[in-house]
Amino acid sequence: MTHQFNATVLREYDIRGIIGETLGPDDARAIGRSFGTLLRRAGGKLVAVGYDGRVSSPMLEHALIEGLTSSGCDVRRIGMGATPMLYYAEASAEEVDGGIQITGSHNPANYNGFKMVFQGRPFFGADIQRVGEMAAAGDWDDGVGSVETTDVLDAYIERMLAALDGIDPERLAQLRIGWDAGNGSAGPALERLAARLPGEHHLLYTEVDGNFPHHHPDPTVPENLADLQKLVSAKSLDFGVAFDGDGDRIGAVDGQGRVIWGDQLLMIYAEDLLRTRANATIIADVKASRALFDRVAELGGQPVMWKTGHSLIKSKMKETGSPLAGEMSGHVFFADTYYGFDDALYAGVRLIAASARLGKSVTELRSAMPEMLNTPEMRFQVDESRKFAAIEEIRGRLSDAGPQEGVEVNDTDGVRVTTPDGWWLLRASNTQDVLVARAESFTEEGLEKLMGQIDEQLAASGLERGPQAAH
Repeated sequence: MTHQFNATVLREYDIRGIIGETLGPDDARAIGRSFGTLLRRAGGKLVAVGYDGRVSSPMLEHALIEGLTSSGCDVRRIGMGATPMLYYAEASAEEVDGGIQITGSHNPANYNGFKMVFQGRPFFGADIQRVGEMAAAGDWDDGVGSVETTDVLDAYIERMLAALDGIDPERLAQLRIGWDAGNGSAGPALERLAARLPGEHHLLYTEVDGNFPHHHPDPTVPENLADLQKLVSAKSLDFGVAFDGDGDRIGAVDGQGRVIWGDQLLMIYAEDLLRTRANATIIADVKASRALFDRVAELGGQPVMWKTGHSLIKSKMKETGSPLAGEMSGHVFFADTYYGFDDALYAGVRLIAASARLGKSVTELRSAMPEMLNTPEMRFQVDESRKFAAIEEIRGRLSDAGPQEGVEVNDTDGVRVTTPDGWWLLRASNTQDVLVARAESFTEEGLEKLMGQIDEQLAASGLERGPQAAH
């Protein structure tokens, strides 16, 4: 027996598709067969399985478990919950060898997918392609596995609360915070967590609804934070926290309703962490503000710019021993959480801890940051056959131009060019047929110059920014 996946489903960092069009129960079963076979051949046996609140998730869970058990793996079902709860279940029990979360993350309601952990490490890139190859060849082992159901929610909440140990209870009790679960799968955990947290907490949309009736659960889009901003303003709260559909990406607003972007959150976490971890390595992706890297250095840390992609960031953390990393997308990684996996609920607790330990409100911390002018992340369609080639052409032209005073070219991930006016970035998306551009400056005039340089390089490769592509 063999199985062929739709060409768009097996992505760089996860498996994702549209239910009824590119993804269904047969795909889930084949994923279980391939993953289970790989795990058994590597000496593993027990897989933790969780799922998010999408309408299609229980159907996919049933088929996935069929595939895992028919390859000889035992399954520990943890039920519906946030993706980081699955990471916790996988990392907190010695006998668990792998984990799979069924989730469409921040995508529209008709999407779903799979995020995987294999013996404590991210499962991505070549691993995912191997799943497809094994399915196409029918290269599966047969066996009979068992299924058990367990509840890890209370233990997961307890683990997060440990981040507040040793902090003055009076400071914590004074905080007033708003939370928006966006009807995503983090809702039940958020309710349980907020009931245990000191201080005053106001919750929005914790009822899980895979149709996302109030707003789309992507906290990197400002419109999706509007309800949280209104709550913070109406109740005069200290700050607000929002989650994506599966609870692994955080968004935040301060007491004035200003958005705190991913790199700005990292500045707050770094200030807290570097008080006791002098010289620690702090990692951020190439889309992060120059202000973050400067601030980490100013605080005595070692800033490292790395490739975009949560699996790549996690791997770099392990390589460097970094205690903290993050992306503009809202993925934040603390080394003390389940092998450094991203957990937005824990990141929310760490924001509480940072404010209390530093003795400053989140609004004060946000106000102290330099006001940079930057574009949003611009994504525009490019033919798949051209996207990486175009970046190579741009890299080649910049190299041929030779060194220029005040200009630095970083090719860690695409090209990021720093000039006296600021910086601009062009990179190829790993998961879509798009190029990604971003620029940041100190002045409007400088930003215009940087955008002109982006357009100039694109034109030289026969491209233009054109219409924005869907994220």
